[in-house]
Amino acid sequence: MKEQLTNMLEFLGLAWWVEIITQNPSCTYYFGPFISYEEAAEAQDGYIEDLQGEGAQGISVAIKRCKPNELTIFDEMGEMIDTQASPAYG
Repeated sequence: MKEQLTNMLEFLGLAWWVEIITQNPSCTYYFGPFISYEEAAEAQDGYIEDLQGEGAQGISVAIKRCKPNELTIFDEMGEMIDTQASPAYG
């Protein structure tokens, strides 16, 4: 019954997800879906511990209702982007 409710909420975009963004590596991870905010909040510590164990740094966490298209988004250029750089024309 719980799985059916979770599937229905996910289909409607009303399920809760744990979004974890790391600076190094530059990634966004989505963990879920969960039926409630509380359920997602209880699970987040385990995900954070796993990522820390893998050496991830600069971790920020948000719990939100969403419908992610991808569960892991790796920004290959993230570490190479200099936001203060000006364009070079040559």
